[in-house]
Order: sequence, then C-alpha cells, then structure tokens
Amino acid sequence: MRMLTFFKIVCLVVCLSWLPCRAQQVMVTKDPLLLADQYFAAGEYYTAANLYEQVLNPPANTRNDEVFPVYSKRGKLNYRLPKKVSREAVLYKQAESYRLAHYWLQADSTYKKCTDNIDALYWMAVCERSLGQYAEASDNLRQYLESTNTHKQFMEPAEQEWATLLYIKKQIDRPDTVLARLRKLTIPDSYERGTFAVTPIQGNQYLVSRTKTDSPEIKGYNPNNSHLFQAVLNNDTLTQITQLKLPDAGPLMNQGAANITANGNSIYFTQWQKQNGRVVSNIYVIKQVNGSWSAPQLVDGINTNGYSSKQPFCTADGKYLYFTSDRPGGTGGFDIWYAALNGDGSVGEPENAGRTINTTGDEQAPFYHSNSNTLVFSTNGRQGMGGFDLFSAQGNTITWSTPENIGYPVNSSRDDIYFYALEKNALLSDALIGSDRGSGCCLETYRINKLPKYNRMSGVVLDTRTHKPIPEANVVLTTPDGKTTQTTTDINGNYVFDNVDNSFTNENVAVSKQNYRDTAALVAIKKTDNSNLLTDQHFNTEIFIEKKFILRAENVVTVYFDFDMYNLKKEAVRKLDSVYNVLLEIPTATLQISGYTDGKGSNEYNAILSDHRARACAGYFIQKGIAASRITFESFGACCPLEMELINGRDNPDGRSKNRRALINITKE
Repeated sequence: MRMLTFFKIVCLVVCLSWLPCRAQQVMVTKDPLLLADQYFAAGEYYTAANLYEQVLNPPANTRNDEVFPVYSKRGKLNYRLPKKVSREAVLYKQAESYRLAHYWLQADSTYKKCTDNIDALYWMAVCERSLGQYAEASDNLRQYLESTNTHKQFMEPAEQEWATLLYIKKQIDRPDTVLARLRKLTIPDSYERGTFAVTPIQGNQYLVSRTKTDSPEIKGYNPNNSHLFQAVLNNDTLTQITQLKLPDAGPLMNQGAANITANGNSIYFTQWQKQNGRVVSNIYVIKQVNGSWSAPQLVDGINTNGYSSKQPFCTADGKYLYFTSDRPGGTGGFDIWYAALNGDGSVGEPENAGRTINTTGDEQAPFYHSNSNTLVFSTNGRQGMGGFDLFSAQGNTITWSTPENIGYPVNSSRDDIYFYALEKNALLSDALIGSDRGSGCCLETYRINKLPKYNRMSGVVLDTRTHKPIPEANVVLTTPDGKTTQTTTDINGNYVFDNVDNSFTNENVAVSKQNYRDTAALVAIKKTDNSNLLTDQHFNTEIFIEKKFILRAENVVTVYFDFDMYNLKKEAVRKLDSVYNVLLEIPTATLQISGYTDGKGSNEYNAILSDHRARACAGYFIQKGIAASRITFESFGACCPLEMELINGRDNPDGRSKNRRALINITKE
C-alpha cells in the first residue's frame, strides 16, 4: 500500500508545485539531470517530473553550455545523457516523480515505457488501482507476481496490493451500496485549489482548508500555500468563501485542518511548513477577544520539539481534544492522541488512544461523534481499498471496539482522510468526506447520505407451564406514540415485525390467545445480528403466556369432601382412577383441577382449605406416576356455589355438601 505524503494529507500544499501556468523559470546551467535529481530528493516531485521530461526531450537549439529552462517547448534534442545513465532509468525516475506527486495517469503511462524494468509492472498496478482501473491493475499485478525475474524488489507490497484489489471487489459488491448517495460538493475553484477538512462554526457557516497563491511570490519558493477560510454551506454548494484573517505567518507557512470548541470561543488549527525537506507541523489556537480572533498561539503540552502534531478535533461535550502526532510513545508513524480540554482553552497531558486504534502505519484526522460514541479516523495501517481509508470504532477514551472499515462508497481506492457528521444525525445519514478520489489537484469534499439499514424484530411466544411454543397467538407492537402493528405467531410460536425503529425505547408487545391470559411486556432486545448488510435482525426476549383455567362440562369429573376435610373419600378415589386411565390412554391429555368450599368460615380459611382439596387430587395422580407438568390446579374458596346454602333463611345442608368439591377438567389436546 502506498504511503501518502504529508502534502496530500493536509491539503496538499504543493497541489501543483510550480505548475507551468504560474511557474518561475528555473534555469539550469550545466547538468539538468542533476538538478532534476535534486528536486526529486527535496520532495518537489512535480517539478522533478517536468525537468526529467526536458532531459528526455530537451528544447530545440539548446547547447550544453546554455541555460536550460524548466518549462520550454520540446524539440530535437541537443542534450546528451551521461554515458552511465540510460534513457529508461530517467523514464523510471520520471514515472516515480509523477506517482509521488499523485499524478496517476501520467505515472501509469510513463511506467508503461519502462519495459526493461520489472518493478514498473507493480507500480503500473498501483497507479491503475488508484485510477479505478481494477481489471488492468489485476492483470499487471498477476504478471508481476508470476514473473520469474529475479530483480523484483516489491514482492511483499505486491502481495498486499493483491489483497487490496480483492478487498476492493468485495466492497464494491456490497449490497448496502444501494442505500448510499455520494456526490462532490459544488465549490468554486475546488478542482485547482482543493477544499477539505470542512467543519462547522455555527448554523450553515463552516471552516474549510484550501490552497491559494500568496503574493508577493518569493523567488525559489512555492507560492501555493494552504489557508483557513470561512464559507456557507447550502444544500450541496459551498459559497461565500472568505479567508479567515489571521496574523501573517510568513510566506512559507501553511494553515488548515481546524476545529472550533463547543462554546465557540477557541479555534484549534494546524500550522506547518517544510524544513530541510521535511514537513513539520504544530497545533495552534486562536481565541475570541472582544469580537475578533487573537493572534495564534502554540498549544502548550500538545506540541513536541522535533515532532509533528496536527488535525485537532474538539468533542461536542467540550471535554477532550483529539489530534494526530508522531510524538514519542506511539505505536509507529502518526497515532491518534487525546487530551483533556479545559474551559480556558488549555489542555491536559496527552494520552495515546491505544493499540486498539493505532497501528504501525499512520492514523490521521480523528473525529468523535458523541451521539453514537463513535471515533472515526483515517489510516493506512489496516486492510482497506488503497491509500488511507476511514474506519470507525465505538467507545470512549479508555475502551474501544475493534475498528471497522466504513466501507465503499465512503472509502475509495484513493485517499479518504477527513470526516464530519452532525451530532444530531446518525453517523452516515449526512456526512462530509475529504477525499482525493476525483481528478482535481487536491483533496476535495464529498457528501454522503446513507439510508438506515432495514430493521426486523422477531421473538417467540411460549406456554408458561410447558415452555412449548404457542401458534396462532395475536401479537401487537405499540410504539411510544401509540402506533400499533399486528402479526400472528407461526407454528413454532415465532413472530416477526418488519421495518421497525431500532431504538426500541418504551415499545410494548401485547399477546393474546384464546384460552390464555392476555400478556403485555416491554420490548427487551437480547441479541442483534447485524451481519446482513441490508438488515439488522433484533431478537426480543421470550414472552411467556399462562393458560386460563377453563371448565368444560363434558370433560369435568367432580369429587366431594366432608365438612372441613380435604382427604379423598372412596367414591372420590374411584372417580380419580377413571381419570387416571384416560391419562394413560391419551398421553397428550392434561388436567386442570379447581378446589372449592362451602360458605362457612372466613375467606382466608376457605382459600387455604380449597387449595388443600385441589392439591389432594393433584397429589393422587402424581403418586400414581402422572407427570406434574400435565397437571395445573387453582383454589377458589367459597366462590361459585352450585347449590343454594340458605333457603328461606334456613340452612340447606344438602346444598352445602355439593359445594364442598373439586373439579377435574380433562383437556384432550
């Protein structure tokens, strides 16, 4: 996987380093090849590529002792390469220059001319992958991997590139891509200047980073530098782009990648410059003072001498400042760090986000979405689609889930760096992405709207006593606003509600079934399966419903008891034995036993006595080997007399004796 230069990550300061349209004439007096190599070594790759072109195809009528203009028309060459330098070696160096400047099309066409260099095949595949030419990339990479040429230098990176191509195919084939709508924001001059790291100030006012040509130009230095701008975002168009007036930082200083605190009083931003061929960056802060911004100040504790810190992000709750740094104590390259953010704008001691987040590669541009407790960041240290991919991890400063690639089309086969989403929204419902996937010079801003996944909730209804599924039960889901949805359980007791809200807050499920007691319960999701990219399957806790005690005259056997007694009489035992025989003949038959008393005695006493009578009958069957699971019983006390116990005010003993009973209802299901 290619490594991204700092210029591309943080606004590609040298987006078009000394482009022909505005370049100075760099004059060569003896050896143009040496000068090209010097520009290459200094990281001025685009200028080096143009110099190599004029070495290969020098201007007409140029003698070796004449000055050699960098940007001149091609003509018949009069300049001759040194004897030890081949034309193909220069072509390869030119291809490398285009690639490192991220001019993929020019790099690819130039590598194709390097027919004697086996490694050109590998780099052609890298360029073609970056251009989205995946079939061509696969063909060239396969040739490289299968070649027996012993001069191959990039076998391990080539194998990683092959894995990247396989991953790209898997991502593009994801079914949930139909849920996403991606488009580039309409921004004046974005193609030439780039516009990235879009972050809100308030309302529809945003901070952005983009390149402008500083004036006056200083001879020998690139005049195109990154600066902070304010802009208005309406729908998909960025307008009213105005440079944020800050004290002059000097012609070599770049500013960008900013973020404002939750209270709106401070803006943290990155300021960087190139020193001795190396980009050095630091984090600065400006504060509101009497309605205007103060002069930039280095943020104490965040910046470390000899190392870079950049891309600050302030959390919505105002508690933390996240940033990127290659300071000591990390896992390798640039890591994600965080520090406590104080009300006065000062910060606490930085802490590394840990090895769950950081890799031996580079992590960039942290963004924390408090609404979903999600950290979004860019990295080239994990399997992705090429270059830098955006990843997400849920958690907080201490504990994080394993980062997951956000996937296509959020990510591309190029570099996808910056991310922003409003706190009130779901993470991907309306987000902004900084990416160089386009054909412009630099990182540009894209907007993505992704519809939520389809949510399905399922569950099962079971019998309280037997734990067997209950088919054909009516299940009603009620939301907090009173909206109801109804379904019926299948033969296995399962029910399903499609297209539900996945919050499940204060939602209620009510179950009704003939011969069962109506039951209601709050939704309590016990497990969610989100392996399907289009549908999240939520499983509700089991719902148990209890069978009603129902007497059917044709299946009822009645046994009687003496006054204030619950022992079984001979006649009662004879009847119970007949019921026992039915239970043996019909293994699925069950019993419902109810106990009663006459009207004498207190309600409390009669409840206990009737319970003893029901238990006596149940115990008889259990002693004879009938499973307790086939028997239910209830006590009703003096409830529901069959006969009158007082007639004309006089006691009716015969009526009372018929009310001292137990009813055995046989259910032959």
